[in-house]
Amino acid sequence: MTNRDTLTFVAEAISLRLDDQTRRALLRLQQTGLSQSEAVRKAVLDAAQALNEPTRLAAEIAALDADPKDRAEMKRLAEYMEMLGE
Repeated sequence: MTNRDTLTFVAEAISLRLDDQTRRALLRLQQTGLSQSEAVRKAVLDAAQALNEPTRLAAEIAALDADPKDRAEMKRLAEYMEMLGE
């Protein structure tokens, strides 16, 4: 009797065409010690995460804007900068 295992997860393979700029960028990532696959996965994950940045930054700005201590500090800084410009 033969024992067999069934793989329930198989990585999805994709193919893509690289222009010169992308090829150079991939080589730079590989120079950090990443394999080609690791470099591509990292680039895709980083790009997806960057899509959330505007939302995260807007939330951070709103939190700072709602902070009375931060608003007072911004006002003092603006007054000081204005005084320097006179």
